[in-house]
Amino acid sequence: MRARRKRGAGRKLAFLLTLTAFTGVISACQVGDTEVVLTSEFSKNEVFRIGDESCTLSEAKVFLANYQNIYGTAYGVDLWAQDFGKNSLEQYVKDLAISQLAQMISMDLLAKEQEISLTEEERAQIEAAAKAYYDSLSEAEISYMDVDEDCIRELYRQYGMANKLYASLTQGISGEVSDDEARVMEAQQIFVTSSESAQAVSAGLENETDFLSLAGTYNEASETEVTFGRGELPAEVEEVAFALQPEEVSGEIVTDEGTYFIKCINNYNQELTDANKQQILEQRRKEAFNDVYDAFVATLSSRFNEELWDSVRVEASEEIQTDSFFEVYEEYCKF
Repeated sequence: MRARRKRGAGRKLAFLLTLTAFTGVISACQVGDTEVVLTSEFSKNEVFRIGDESCTLSEAKVFLANYQNIYGTAYGVDLWAQDFGKNSLEQYVKDLAISQLAQMISMDLLAKEQEISLTEEERAQIEAAAKAYYDSLSEAEISYMDVDEDCIRELYRQYGMANKLYASLTQGISGEVSDDEARVMEAQQIFVTSSESAQAVSAGLENETDFLSLAGTYNEASETEVTFGRGELPAEVEEVAFALQPEEVSGEIVTDEGTYFIKCINNYNQELTDANKQQILEQRRKEAFNDVYDAFVATLSSRFNEELWDSVRVEASEEIQTDSFFEVYEEYCKF
């Protein structure tokens, strides 16, 4: 076996399926017209079927083992060793593993319908990734997951097809997002719900009382220092706030919830605006993708072996430490 990769909290996990906000999977393995059936209707160790494809227990355990180690540690603390919330954490990683596999297989089916395939170079990258990941596993991990290199290769193939499908369905989305649409500003706010408080704040501002001093006395919002972009505040507040210049203070802005007062600190934060452009663009891509994906998922039938999956338990032990499945894909597969 190869030496184990160094684990770290700062690992980059560009896991496409967690970024696309699918609506097709609502609970553990619910895709299209889901039917929960008895174990006897499945072949041995079959966790679920979607259309004419299925997921085996070995494949599901690959995702489960990785997720339990990715999510089982926070800030250097082993959450599995704590007395609180173990059952809920176990259920979370089990639900996450099975739902992501269901999404991936659904995307693989859609990719086939869209006649999307892997190139020879992409297949070679998947081959290399499968070998690298399999070689990183200990004997205990291989035994727990009951996998061979062919199983890992098939998972990477499906994962690669999901990535290619997403890229194909979103390639026509414009990369142009205007500065004004993405603009993020920094401000201070005072929010009050009574007319008496609003009058007191207005009087204080007229007397040139320091804004933060008034906020300390009257602000009912959880924060005074805020950053926000378009669509994050009530329309009445947004209209006034985005017209302010640095150090300018608004008058009363009355909304259905209460009254706002806004002081502009920076009406255009470049760094946050650039980041918001990427978020807006990604949201456009998600919406374009989901238009096609949701329609396709609605045509699928699926069956979930609830009895088998309920019997699976997370093996939180020193012997099961693998957490690099997605990281290895990123390293080897450039598509």
